[in-house]
Amino acid sequence: MSQSSVRPISTAFTQLLGCDYPIIGAPMFLVSNAELVSAVSSAGGIGAAPSLNWRTSAEFREQIRKIKRMTNRPFGINLIVNQANPRVAQDLEVCVEERVPLVITSLGNPKETIKRMHAVGGKVFCDVTNLAYAKKVEDLGADGVVAVASGAGGHAGPISPLVLIPYLKKHLKIPVVAAGGITTGDQVAAAIALGASAVQIGTRFIATHESAVDQAYKNAILNAEPEDIVMTKKISGTPAAVIRTPYIEKQGLELNPVEAFLFKHPQTKKYMKMIRAYLGSKALEKAVAGPTWKEVWSAGQGVGLIDKIMPAADVVAELVEDYYKTCEQLPR
Repeated sequence: MSQSSVRPISTAFTQLLGCDYPIIGAPMFLVSNAELVSAVSSAGGIGAAPSLNWRTSAEFREQIRKIKRMTNRPFGINLIVNQANPRVAQDLEVCVEERVPLVITSLGNPKETIKRMHAVGGKVFCDVTNLAYAKKVEDLGADGVVAVASGAGGHAGPISPLVLIPYLKKHLKIPVVAAGGITTGDQVAAAIALGASAVQIGTRFIATHESAVDQAYKNAILNAEPEDIVMTKKISGTPAAVIRTPYIEKQGLELNPVEAFLFKHPQTKKYMKMIRAYLGSKALEKAVAGPTWKEVWSAGQGVGLIDKIMPAADVVAELVEDYYKTCEQLPR
């Protein structure tokens, strides 16, 4: 299946970023690497990775340069822009100096990121789960929003994509990217029909040759059903979607009463977030890197639609081909 045989899909997103297809390979913690990012971008989409996938800002810069050597197409970087990320200033500086084409912000105020990236011609999209925050980032000058809906892996929003996408589209002037359980070409067509200018797909790209995870994690994606995805607060303190495993069941899904109190108390909330984020990231790191009894595998409800491990370029091509087949088969 060759990418070159599939005609482009033109939307406000592809026109803004200069890519062929309105598909973002979601920036996934400890999953997205230079190989996966460059493969998705070279196939016509936008590959993306979190800056925190690398241990230092210097290593992060090296990997951006590696991505640039591997593809001449646009790519994206995810920045967590709240105070719990001690590297946000350094990593933003790297993005500015390396002129990253797309920055996707999460969990905080993107004002400085928007200002700095716009100064060097970069675009900034912001993760949102509701209209209030979407309007805020639009007013700050964001180029678009990523509507993180229910069904997404990681920190999923509570609203159905069937509602969230057209709701945001109705009230915003900037492009909306749909995220949450999207795995197939017909779902891409549905998201575009609802008013999205692009989709962000994560879980499907875990089950690829390029993703930087242990085979056990990839096999778990193939074997899981939508009912196996549960929301746990034990990773970062806020609900995150993971595959139900014996370890997750043993840990429980809710914070214990002491943790819950400390998360709510104004004087301890910030520190609890930092501690929980650190502990959660360490648990994810161990589970992603190799066999361990602490199986903490982030994934979305789209797992039930994934049945094979493929090259990332083939995933993009299949998504686009199935998108066109779906559009052609719809009743007139």
